[in-house]
Amino acid sequence: MRLSKVAAQSKPSATLSLNAKAKALHAEGVDVAMFTVGEPDFDTPENIKQAAILAIQSGRTKYTPASGTLELRRAVSAKLARDNGLTYAPEQVIVSNGTKQALYMIMLCLLDEGDELLLPAPYWVSYADMAAACGARPVPVDAVDAPGFKVTPEMLVSAVTKRSKALVLNSPNNPSGAVYSEEELRAIVEVAIERDLWILSDEVYEKLIYDDARHSSPASFSREAYEHTITFNGVSKTYAMTGWRIGYAAGPRDVIDAAGRLQSNLTSGPNSIAQYAAVEALTGPQDSVEDTRQAFAERRDAIVSALSALPGVRCSKPLGAFYALPDCRDLIGHSYAGRKVTDSTDLCQALLEEVHLAAVPGAPFGAEGHVRFSYATGTEEIEKGMERFGRFLQMRED
Repeated sequence: MRLSKVAAQSKPSATLSLNAKAKALHAEGVDVAMFTVGEPDFDTPENIKQAAILAIQSGRTKYTPASGTLELRRAVSAKLARDNGLTYAPEQVIVSNGTKQALYMIMLCLLDEGDELLLPAPYWVSYADMAAACGARPVPVDAVDAPGFKVTPEMLVSAVTKRSKALVLNSPNNPSGAVYSEEELRAIVEVAIERDLWILSDEVYEKLIYDDARHSSPASFSREAYEHTITFNGVSKTYAMTGWRIGYAAGPRDVIDAAGRLQSNLTSGPNSIAQYAAVEALTGPQDSVEDTRQAFAERRDAIVSALSALPGVRCSKPLGAFYALPDCRDLIGHSYAGRKVTDSTDLCQALLEEVHLAAVPGAPFGAEGHVRFSYATGTEEIEKGMERFGRFLQMRED
């Protein structure tokens, strides 16, 4: 008996795999400095938790419509109108078990065998595996050495073929923290429209933006952009609700209807209690959002400063999300504590085993030679981790 092609080719998430190894060490009593998973260390705001408790006490624990409750889809519609200048009826919104499922549902609706999904690199690790599970081919568009890790219209034009079907735009970006300006996005969207590409706009980090950067939603640019774009978001990052598993997508009615039919058969509706909590997140007080953003801005400054001070490490300042992606290529090809480091995976393995510092290699993100550090952790943890990184570099033997 053999596994299917999809199962045989699927790979575990690089971030979750490294996090599992680090947690296994921690379970053995080892003090590990954790920079792996993109999970805010803040607690879910109290008003959101109370909304969930009230939902339980009120008996709202039954199945919901497969695409999400009407109340939550209305809240999403109102949020998109208020924050993004986008007009979507509730029927144009699907709520899923996390933004990751929403992305996969939409890819299943849009991608056929042999289609190509364009991925500006660096890119979030799961996009490529999702496309492959749909029978499509992920096509990286390399912007690793471009200013700000950002793809240009010229790069995109060079990558488009007759099989190109869709383009992923992720701003703010995981893993680089890049934020595209409205002008930059408009130029890219124009190319996508000219080539009749679907635009999958992953905006889950939109509230975590720093300095003078501003968020723009591609679907808001024009009628043509609106018709070509599926907008994705969720409550996980903004409201520290990663475990609640609520994400959503909004777009043309026929696409959202198709995704709803798929979801009804694959997972039914999202968790009922989490949906009522998400309504409160989107419609209730937003004070915690700014508090969280300011805390991440301070942590960003701390980790970028520390990384930039390390010999052989170059780190640009991210403008969004909560990741730093330092260039560690000058560290590759050398030996540390008797072990040769040949790529970013080796480097992260050595950091974990030699100094108990857990970070994620850049290779699965399309950024070999780089290492992703999530600074969704406390300042003390950042200081401890960067001290350990410096200690590891002192172990160099050649």
